[in-house]
Amino acid sequence: MASFEPAVPIRVDPETGIWTTDGLPMIYLPRHFYLNHIAAFTKALGEGPALRVLYEAGYESAWQWCEKEAAQHNLHGADVFLHYMKRISQRGWGQFTVLELNRSTGETRVQLDHSVFVAGHSGLEKQSVCSGFAGWFAGALEWVGHSMGFNWKLKATEDECAGDGQHGHCIFWIRPSNEIGIYHRVAIK
Repeated sequence: MASFEPAVPIRVDPETGIWTTDGLPMIYLPRHFYLNHIAAFTKALGEGPALRVLYEAGYESAWQWCEKEAAQHNLHGADVFLHYMKRISQRGWGQFTVLELNRSTGETRVQLDHSVFVAGHSGLEKQSVCSGFAGWFAGALEWVGHSMGFNWKLKATEDECAGDGQHGHCIFWIRPSNEIGIYHRVAIK
């Protein structure tokens, strides 16, 4: 059986134990640890409020990641988003495939296979479980637009989820939004 090494560069500071990839501090943890936190968070807040918070947190995190990775790798425009899809695929979140990408409007369709959320789902109740990724896509693509001088306002939705037992993969649509002020950058340091 072939052995696979991580596809992303990982450095561990021998003094502090801090992991970094491309200069960004990282945390390596078991999948169940993250999924149990999301489940508890959702139970405490309720599904609607939890998804709104996850959307905004994912949006902001993707924006920050794109900003740093673009500078680190000298990437521009939609290449930053494509790099993002590659990197999150390499980090165990699932396999992300960009099916469509309109470089002038930001409208994009992404397919997700082997989602971490589907794999970690109990399967007792068939439901859509991957919508937590939606904010990631909107944040990354709005950063791309911003970097190219566009003021895209995008809304990402999960239109199909493998977690519902009726689809073999998840499909996300990221579309222009008419809604004013639904996405905003929060100053997080």
